[in-house]
Amino acid sequence: MKRIVTIQDISCVGKCSLTVALPIISAMGVETSIIPTAVLSTHTMFKNFTCKDLTDQIKPITAHWKEEKIDFDAIYTGYLGSFEQIDLMKEMFAEFKTEDNIIFVDPAMADNGKLYAAFDEIFAKHMATLCGKADIIVPNVTEACFMTGTEYKETYDETYIKELLEKLVDLGAKISVLTGVGFEKGKTGVMGYDKEKDEYYYYTHDRLDMSYHGTGDIFSSTCIGAMMNGFDWKEAMKIAADYTAECIRITMEDPGKPWYGVNFEQAIPYLLKRIGK
Repeated sequence: MKRIVTIQDISCVGKCSLTVALPIISAMGVETSIIPTAVLSTHTMFKNFTCKDLTDQIKPITAHWKEEKIDFDAIYTGYLGSFEQIDLMKEMFAEFKTEDNIIFVDPAMADNGKLYAAFDEIFAKHMATLCGKADIIVPNVTEACFMTGTEYKETYDETYIKELLEKLVDLGAKISVLTGVGFEKGKTGVMGYDKEKDEYYYYTHDRLDMSYHGTGDIFSSTCIGAMMNGFDWKEAMKIAADYTAECIRITMEDPGKPWYGVNFEQAIPYLLKRIGK
């Protein structure tokens, strides 16, 4: 059985970060270890949420793992809340990287042309240095623009996206993937670039006119889970995009749908069928 570790926060209520990564990757037949970077009562779209920072626990956890000679087939980082956490991830990459494992970074920090409230452009540049140490990075267009110093455009063409992908791999990653990309009305998808092979990949599906919190985490978790099941990065991105869309579709059809996330649990049978489980 493959084993990954994912490092991000956990919201006790709210379908995002570790509360989607752990069940999705585990359901895909991959042992899923975790490092919670913070514990929140709910995700940040709720009012008056509580938050306990766990930065001081990261080094003791990884030190214990080194003592126990624990290793991982993939290291997957999601939302990181501080410069210190980014620096600790760099140290962890250096300690646990091997010739055979994968470092997968989702630089969750911005969307729709704006950084999240807790971050600024200096933070985005610091996140870019972490992405430079990854094998695969999966930002959205907004995050990619902040990390590369590119003007953000809501309307763009294929040339703009390809140039953005090339700037991303210039940070140091082997493969860059942009999520939420579409060149036709009513379509959305992903586009990636493999620097070593000088190869682009684009996959699109029908756009569902609804936005939910946590879908980026679902995409990233599914993607790394698919790769641990033997799919190459291109097929993994396709599976992840389709599963995320299926989660949204099921939620839209639910009369009692939660406002704070998608019904990813109900779509897990679809995902397992896609990966042959």
